[in-house]
Amino acid sequence: MRVLFVSTPGIGHAFPMVSLAWALRAAGHEVLFATGADALAVRNAGLQVVDIAPGLTMRDLFARVHEEQPELVERMRSGQLRDVRLAITAFGRIASHLADGVVEAAEDWRPDLVVYSQFQGTGPLAAAKLGVPAVGHGFGFARAEDALPLLHEHMTDAYDRHGVAAPPRRHATIDVAPPSMLGGEPHGWSMRYVPYNGGAVLPEWLVRPAERPRIAVTLGTVVPRMSGLGPVERIVAAARHVDAEFVLALGNTDTGALGELPDNVRPVGWTPLGALLRTCAAAVHHGGAGTTLTVLDAGVPQLVVPDGADRYINAHAVTERGAGLTAEADAVDPDLLGELLGNDKLRRATAEVRAEMAAMPAPAALVPRLETLAAG
Repeated sequence: MRVLFVSTPGIGHAFPMVSLAWALRAAGHEVLFATGADALAVRNAGLQVVDIAPGLTMRDLFARVHEEQPELVERMRSGQLRDVRLAITAFGRIASHLADGVVEAAEDWRPDLVVYSQFQGTGPLAAAKLGVPAVGHGFGFARAEDALPLLHEHMTDAYDRHGVAAPPRRHATIDVAPPSMLGGEPHGWSMRYVPYNGGAVLPEWLVRPAERPRIAVTLGTVVPRMSGLGPVERIVAAARHVDAEFVLALGNTDTGALGELPDNVRPVGWTPLGALLRTCAAAVHHGGAGTTLTVLDAGVPQLVVPDGADRYINAHAVTERGAGLTAEADAVDPDLLGELLGNDKLRRATAEVRAEMAAMPAPAALVPRLETLAAG
């Protein structure tokens, strides 16, 4: 069986699908990713990739959508957007700009099944064009039951361009969110979220046990480039007064603007988040879906400092479950960080969610379902 994975060109959309791709490869199936920009990094997971939009970045895509829907994009950036169905408008427009590259890749490779990242409307389009089933792969807590018809509604130009009347009839959805954090039933098939954050040669300090409580600080891969390091400045200022080690996992971001750092703050380059979290007592982050689920999988309390997109939705899910705290950046202070480290209720709730996630069906358990779906 050939399975085409279609992802929006962002690491946060592509990386959550890697574990399922590995499971399919381990079962003997062929896998190809169709994506672009930062998400091409899935090649480092040992997976084959085709670039559907050479030279195009997520910033370029959002700039195009901003020209078409300026008010909507501003609401997404400001955090005022809580209705996921409105965000689908933006994702539909992004997908339209990527449609030609995805359809071309699909027609050349001829998959038996298409798996696509949540709200990436080119996956269903390519599947319908070829007459094969499609599977939507969730990556967080944002959801909309009518996402597929809504994506179609906002991609009519792409559907018309490729002579496709409607999304594929055979369709399924994978939900990786822990059911206890959903406030309802999972959307489709539940599957355990198995984090993939890249590989690395781990430094000695990350292999040894931490000498005092360690807190991971990350803003993901998009926020530092789009919004800067504002939230980190507040965290660093508070860190001076907290008896803990703070690890700034900010990838390749230049931290020079933060000035001289306190002795208990360690800036690092690209570090696999899962490996770092195994040594941590807590985490502070922006609320990205992949980051939120990776922290939950590690079983440590988290402080979410959301700043737009789906991050307020993820933050709400965390606080409702009692697995963490949420605050605006200007509210982060030593007392809040102290509560994050010392609140036993947070730790117990996080341990419960970790156990729940470990008991969910592994990616390998879904392979027979995908085989059956592809066989028709």
